[in-house]
Amino acid sequence: MRNRSVWHACLTGVAGILMLAGTAVAQDYPTRPITMIVPFAAGGPSDAIGRLVAQSMSKSLGQQVVVESVSGAGGTVGASRLARSDADGYTILIHHVALAAGASLYKNLDYDTSTAFAPIGLVNRGPMVLLSRKNYEASDAKALLGIMREQGTKVSVGHAGVGSNSHLCTLLMQEALNSKFTLVAYKGTGPAMNDLMGGQLDILCDQSTTAIPQISGKMIKGYAVTSAERLDALKDLPTLQEAGLKDFNFTIWHGLYAPAKTPEPIVKKLNEALQAALSDQSVLQRFAEVGTSPFPADQRTPAAHKKQFDHEIAVWKDVIGKNKK
Repeated sequence: MRNRSVWHACLTGVAGILMLAGTAVAQDYPTRPITMIVPFAAGGPSDAIGRLVAQSMSKSLGQQVVVESVSGAGGTVGASRLARSDADGYTILIHHVALAAGASLYKNLDYDTSTAFAPIGLVNRGPMVLLSRKNYEASDAKALLGIMREQGTKVSVGHAGVGSNSHLCTLLMQEALNSKFTLVAYKGTGPAMNDLMGGQLDILCDQSTTAIPQISGKMIKGYAVTSAERLDALKDLPTLQEAGLKDFNFTIWHGLYAPAKTPEPIVKKLNEALQAALSDQSVLQRFAEVGTSPFPADQRTPAAHKKQFDHEIAVWKDVIGKNKK
């Protein structure tokens, strides 16, 4: 019994030393620039949100948060880069729902999606927008859905890689329309948008953050939003439910991640900087302009983020399983 008590005391002492060491590290953190990985091509919606948040977080942290595009394989290349990074808070990742879906879409990931990341906090949420090249024949959303249903593989639909938001949106639309399209993969929706504007692509389901400026500039056509409610920034566009796709509702969200085993005090400091960014009026104004919104403050904690992330992994496992049958 005495040996057991001594052993327990030693373990307690070691745990206390490690906790103090972690606290000391966090007090000095950060002492150099932080890299924020965006797992999609520059110019896309994740890049736009990432740069906006990074700029504001830099002010709070007193060190520059540098955005680096690490694109490929539906965002899994960037996620893999984070999983292999040192758990010291100097490499973080902004990613969306595709990170959770990738666990079921990709068989040979070199990381375990459920355990490889430390959620820092939820960032923003908003709908996708159904778009076409500006000279596409459909005059409204109902006509577009009719063409997509009837013409099937004659319709080219772009996406940012297997598992990306645009890909997941397209999978849901194929299921809802009981049709199959010709899917064209890109390294991000930025390049896909360029081809849509250039007339080389028929359809794209993209985030409102990058769709709205191109719709406003009349570079492309906007038809409908994927959320259950209309978007204030695109009041003239119906929801897909209004256009005839019963119960269709797809809302995307971004979250910020560190590698697993990042010390809790560092995660806390990063979360505080994120919270400050999402209370920054210039950030909120820009969010509103592009049709997205921050999560409520009580849903932006690391614990709330982990709960959302685990839930999404389970949800997409079920959805993707049905699509594979």
